[in-house]
Amino acid sequence: MTKDIFLNQFYTDLLLVKRDSKQTAITYKISAEEFLDWLATERIKLKDVSVQNLLYYLIKRQTDGCSELTIAKDISGIRALGDYLVRKGMWEENVALALDKPKAAKHLPKVLSVEQIDSLLGCIDTSTPSGKRDDALFELIYSCGLRISEACTLLLANVHLDEKLILVRGKGDKERIVPFGDRALEKILVYLNEVRPELVKGRNVPELFVNYRGQPISRKGVWKRFQELEALSGVEAKVHTLRHSFATHLLSGGADLRSVQELLGHSDLSTTTIYTHVTDRQLEDAHEKYFR
Repeated sequence: MTKDIFLNQFYTDLLLVKRDSKQTAITYKISAEEFLDWLATERIKLKDVSVQNLLYYLIKRQTDGCSELTIAKDISGIRALGDYLVRKGMWEENVALALDKPKAAKHLPKVLSVEQIDSLLGCIDTSTPSGKRDDALFELIYSCGLRISEACTLLLANVHLDEKLILVRGKGDKERIVPFGDRALEKILVYLNEVRPELVKGRNVPELFVNYRGQPISRKGVWKRFQELEALSGVEAKVHTLRHSFATHLLSGGADLRSVQELLGHSDLSTTTIYTHVTDRQLEDAHEKYFR
């Protein structure tokens, strides 16, 4: 069996058997491929891999300049590979489980101020059809704290204008209901009434946001449009920064952590608590500014 065939079978197993997300499966496949290449260089057979071999490999990765986060991903990928090999009868036990993942340092997410958000979204040219769509798209991403994939796959049928609610399908197909405000409603109505019908031309397209060909807008398309706004406004950010800003602005405004967790669709509250550190830092910066 060739390496490519083996890796494709491993990738398919991650998706269909382990039910991992596509992004996780891709990450684990890349980690597995790099590990297999190292084994080939060292002339070590996959069936003969030991814990010592794994440690030597990780030391090599560290000396090559890989970060702790990358090493942690490598270990997760090799553990998943080991689990696959055990189930296929190629390993008696998953020796990769003996590896301890390094604790990667948590980096606080970048957050924009309300003024920066206004400056960024204010650069959208709403005199054009694509601008009216972008106006609704990025307003909804910010005001609902959406992931870029959630915005791209948001269904028209799941946008409830009268109630000002959207039904979002997030990671792991987990659904959540998120409210939106009057400003987002106004922009969505402009897009729905003036732009979308001309783009889809009577075709049945389930997704809310479409491109100039009337097809569901892609992640790449959203990134490209956002980069243009970034250049125009001078505000350095990523699309995901709008989600970080949404969460932080809610907490700064007095929202409780559990509510923010539900709105973001986090399974674990500990994931949401990182935003409390952001607001703590803002308080420290403000105190230092006025009382140093």
